[in-house]
This record gives sequence, structure tokens and C-alpha cells, in this order.
Amino acid sequence: MHDIYLKCPRMGASANMNRRPVLSLSVVSHGQSTLVAQLLSDLENISDNDFEVIITSNLPEDTGAYEGRPYPVQVIQNAVPKGFGANHNAAFQQKRGSFFAIVNPDIRTPILEFEALLRLFEQPRVGAVAPVILSPAGTVEDSARRFPTFARLVGRRLSRTRHPDYEWNERPIEVDWVAGMFVVFRQEAFEQLGGFDDKRFFMYMEDVDICDRLWQKGWSVLLQPRTSVVHAAQRASHRSVKHLRWHLMSAFRYLTKL
Repeated sequence: MHDIYLKCPRMGASANMNRRPVLSLSVVSHGQSTLVAQLLSDLENISDNDFEVIITSNLPEDTGAYEGRPYPVQVIQNAVPKGFGANHNAAFQQKRGSFFAIVNPDIRTPILEFEALLRLFEQPRVGAVAPVILSPAGTVEDSARRFPTFARLVGRRLSRTRHPDYEWNERPIEVDWVAGMFVVFRQEAFEQLGGFDDKRFFMYMEDVDICDRLWQKGWSVLLQPRTSVVHAAQRASHRSVKHLRWHLMSAFRYLTKL
């Protein structure tokens, strides 16, 4: 069976349909159409609408809520479910934008500024940029971290700490890696790496691995404190044995580089 690529009908967006967007946003839905629809509605309020959204339906779902948006929307309906990296890699092949963002379906963007993120790519060796991630209560989440070691992973699991490994003010800072809830990649950097390593990782640790490989190739990873998004964390690995197993296996593979 083959994946199906659909163009969602859009009302009132004809002026933007043929213009190549600056930014392509990739969202993967696991039967989460309600969350995705909320995200799409948030994006309608962003004044700079020079973007497109590529939605991958990893499980069967009603995509009607994706229609009628004032920006281009493309839907990929998978014939069989794929992993995190494989889904975003496939979306990258369909994108038209010069920059490529991966976005969780449970992200909300009430105060997101794309310009604040994209301006950092004026620095030629910036490979990835992420906003600050906030919880629904407004607290800062631990999205910017130092590369994991066995000791750090065990310590975090035992202490259940969720604090960022970095401190910042209003200036962008270099970080080891950023969690894959919302990350914008430079096209050249993503292409050079071949995207996410979807052979080694099915789910979890792909974000750590790709940031590690960016640094190895001379690209930097930045956190932009001037803008933020809200993450209604699912943390499936804390509730599902299957997800916890995937998480532990991916951590082992990253740390041992199998």
C-alpha cells in the first residue's frame, strides 16, 4: 500500500496558494485531529502567514477539520503507521519552504513570532532554532538541555526534575539540543544530515541525535527567548509501557551508538 497525498481545500487563500512559502511546518497526528485543528486555528492568528502546513495522519482520522484555512495545507495519509523521524523526513520531501519546522500536535501558539526565529538564520552556520517552551500554567519547560549521559538520564528519572539545563535572558543562546516539540531547521543543514535517523530511532531521542549531528557538522543550535509556544505535554512514556520501552531502547541506542 502507498501513502496518500491530499491537498486540503482552502477558502479565501488563493493569493497564497501559488507563492512559495518561506516556512514549512510538519505536524504528525496520531488520531489527534482535535489537537491539530486547535493548532491550525492558532496559526491563523499569526500576522505573517508566509508558511504552509504539512499534516501527516499516522492513523486513520477525519481530516475535515483541516480544511478552509487561510494558508496552504497538505495532508499525507499513511497506509501504515511510521515512526517520528520517518514521518517528518517524508514531509520534508513534500515541503516548498526554505525552512522546515517540526511541530507537535499538542503545541499552542498564542504569542509565537516566526520572524524572531527566522532572523537567527541570518547567521550562516545556524542549523536549528527553537522557541522557549511553556507549560499551560506558564512555567518554562525543560526543552533546552545538555547532551544526555547515563548518569544524567538516571538522575532525571530518579529526581523527576523538569528544569532546563540552561539559563537565559532576552538574548539567543547556544544549547546542546532542543526537544522536538517545535524546532525550525535550515534546509541545507537538514539535507546535509539526511534528516532524522529513522533507521536507528522509531520514536524518542531523534531530537537529541539530530542536534548532536548538527554540532558535529559545524552547525549550531540556538534557543530564541524572544518568542515562545505552549506545550500541553502528553508524556506518553510515563503512562504507556510500550512508549516507555521505546524511550528506553532509543536512549540506549543513542548512548551506545549501536
